[in-house]
Amino acid sequence: MAEQNRPETDDDPGFFRWRLHGNGRTVAPGSIVGPKERLAWPVTIGLGAQHVVAMFGATFLVPLLTGFPPTTTLLFSGIGTMLFLLITHNRVPSYLGSSFAFIAPITAASASSMSAALGGVLITGALLAIVGLIVTKSGTGWIDALMPPVVMGAIVALIGFNLAPAARDNFFVSPLTGLVTLLAVILCMVLFRGLLGRVSILLGVVVGYVFALLRGEIDFAPVREASWFGLPPFHTPSFEWGLIPMFLPVVFVLIAENVGHVKSVAQMTGEDMNPYMGKALFADGAATMLSAVGGGSPTTTYGENIGVMAATRVYSTAAYWVAGLVAVLLSLSPKFGALLNTVPQGVLGGVTVALYGLIGIIGVRMWVENKVDFARPKNQMTAGIALITGIANFTVTFGSITLTGIALGSIAAIVVYHLMNQIGDLTGAEPKEEPTPTEAGPVGPLS
Repeated sequence: MAEQNRPETDDDPGFFRWRLHGNGRTVAPGSIVGPKERLAWPVTIGLGAQHVVAMFGATFLVPLLTGFPPTTTLLFSGIGTMLFLLITHNRVPSYLGSSFAFIAPITAASASSMSAALGGVLITGALLAIVGLIVTKSGTGWIDALMPPVVMGAIVALIGFNLAPAARDNFFVSPLTGLVTLLAVILCMVLFRGLLGRVSILLGVVVGYVFALLRGEIDFAPVREASWFGLPPFHTPSFEWGLIPMFLPVVFVLIAENVGHVKSVAQMTGEDMNPYMGKALFADGAATMLSAVGGGSPTTTYGENIGVMAATRVYSTAAYWVAGLVAVLLSLSPKFGALLNTVPQGVLGGVTVALYGLIGIIGVRMWVENKVDFARPKNQMTAGIALITGIANFTVTFGSITLTGIALGSIAAIVVYHLMNQIGDLTGAEPKEEPTPTEAGPVGPLS
């Protein structure tokens, strides 16, 4: 990939080629580096490493919280990112990290077996890929009609708040360590801006980890015994169809994440990303399926990396190829994976109090940003019933099929909204609303 200095009018320098932006070292005020541009390779490599740092804290938390192998997750995170770039023709800059939306169903399914949880992830990825194919042919209008902002906000919020008991259980394993970790996350968010602010979760974990180390809560024996180089552990999925319904609501969240990501990049770059909306959904679904086949965590686009792009004004997909390759290389060290597994439960408890709460608040933010009118009874009932169902974790079993709070709450949100909307339209008691696009960003700790 030799240096290219083609004119700005050349829109297609080639699939694995990027135009050199300016002098390759700086970005002029008011200018951006587009998806098919790049800076000099040393700078691009540095930017790619920065994207790895931005995604790292959140990505490795998911396997630690769900019991999946961290290095396997990291491997498929890197591979998934490169697959995403291939499918979207290097036009949509994105890193695919671990999805927090899956934590609750994976935790519940893992009580049966990890393989059963992977089966649920695989089916969810397949459904998202199918949605991507449909969007490629028909656009996203039907998504906006099915899941208006009040519905999507309720689904995202209940997924975060449903995890509150898990955060509590981890926190009280070592309350003092959990409290120090939580305070560190809060302070980092308040004190730092730019990249440091985007990785406040990671910084909080580091502070909590050091505190736990000083208290003698960490055992390094597994790290000493692990080898420096080797393939990560792999696991294969199995299918327990009674568990699959727990995973289905996550598809809605993944749709919102990816659509929100593509819209955000389009707004920041000024490029038309609509032709790649369906491809982005399909790519994330395919990456999630691939990860499930090997035993890694499910993937999604990351708000942290969008933040890095916004801060640097560099949207080059070349930097994301570097990030994907770095993630793959890190995954090939069992010693690195053993080190990740030494993070104590108290630290995880402190960080998840903030993390799960933030996921819930993202749903509330969707309501605020889309100006959802809660003076209207249908919006009140849609959100209220869905949240109570999800937070209380209502559970219904039909034979071998189990519907938990997230599934039931999501179903309730969709059914209540559309039922009240239709009745109000027929009776004239409440005018029917026209569907409006849901503005949503990736469901991550700093979205």
